[in-house]
Amino acid sequence: METILVTGGAGFIGSNFVRWCLRHHPDARVINLDKLTYAGNLANLADLASDPRYRFVQGDVCDAALVNDLMRGVTRVVHFAAETHVDRSIMAAGDFITTDVFGTFTLLEAARATGTLRRFVHISTDEVYGNADDGPSREDSPLNPRSPYAASKTGADRLAFSYWCTHQLPVVITRCSNNFGPYQYPEKLIPFFVTNALLGETLPLYGDGSNIRDWIHVDDHCAAVDFLLFADGVDGEVFNVGADCERTNRVIAEIIIRELGVNPALLKSVPDRAGHVLRHAVTSAKLQARGWRPQHTDFAAALAGTVRWYRDHEAWWRAIREKSAEYQRFKQAYYQNRK
Repeated sequence: METILVTGGAGFIGSNFVRWCLRHHPDARVINLDKLTYAGNLANLADLASDPRYRFVQGDVCDAALVNDLMRGVTRVVHFAAETHVDRSIMAAGDFITTDVFGTFTLLEAARATGTLRRFVHISTDEVYGNADDGPSREDSPLNPRSPYAASKTGADRLAFSYWCTHQLPVVITRCSNNFGPYQYPEKLIPFFVTNALLGETLPLYGDGSNIRDWIHVDDHCAAVDFLLFADGVDGEVFNVGADCERTNRVIAEIIIRELGVNPALLKSVPDRAGHVLRHAVTSAKLQARGWRPQHTDFAAALAGTVRWYRDHEAWWRAIREKSAEYQRFKQAYYQNRK
C-alpha cells in the first residue's frame, strides 16, 4: 500500500488534493500534516474525518523530530505547506522564509533519511519567474522573484532541486499558475471579491485592474500533481502547470459581478500593491507532451461554478470572515486605508 504524506493538506489546494488522492487511489493511505495557521481549516476536510485511510496530524514542517517520525514508511511526499499570500509577505517576510525555505529543508532531510521514498513532489509557483514580459514563462526561463513570497518560494524550489543533484532524492518540482475553486481562503482575489459582493461590500481592485494572471481550476492542478507523483522518468525535472487562460483582474471582477447580479458600482479602484507583477503566465507544453491535459477549459463556466460554490456554502466562508481574528486583522491592516 502506498503511504502519501501531504503537507499543508488543510489549506486550499492541499485539501482539494487530499480529497482527490483518496478518491483516485482507493488503496493508498494519506497522512495530512498541517500546522493549522490562519489558512489551514479542518472544515475543508470534515467529510473525510472517519475515513480509515486518512490521518490528520497537526504540526509544523519545521519540527524535525515530528517530520522524521511521520516520514517512516512514507512512499511519496507532496509538499504544499507554505506561506502563500503576496500581500502578507510584504508585511511579514520572516514567516515566509521560515516556513517556505527552512520547512522545505526539514522535509528534504527527513525524506533523504528514509529508505522507502519513491517520489517527492515540491509545489513551487509561477511567481518565481516574475513578470512574463516576453510571453508565457518556460521551465528554463530566468527566475526573477519580485516579492518576499516569490523569493521564499524560489529558494525552496532551488533547494529541492539541489537535493536531486546532490543526493539523488527523487524530486519533481511543479510551478503552477493561479488556482481557483472551492475552499480557497477568502482573502485571495476570487473568494474575496465573491464574498464581498455577497455582503454588498466594495470590491477593491488594485490600480486599473490590468494586471494579468494565468488561471487554472484547482482540480486540474490536483490532476497534474497526481500525474507527476506516479510518472516514470521525471526525477529532477521541473514542470509548469497551467491552463493557457490569461485574464486581467478587472475581467475576473466583472464576471463575478455579472454572475451574482450585484451593482457594478461595488467595483472600486484602489492604490496598487507594492511591486505588483503585471503578468504571470506559464506554458505547460512540457507536461502536456507527457499526456496531462487541463479539463476545465471553459473558464467562464468554471468560474461561474466556483462563484456558485461560495454562494451555496455561506456558512463555510462566514465562519472565517466573521469569526477569524486573523482574517479581521489582515483585512483591517491591508485594506482599511486603501480607498
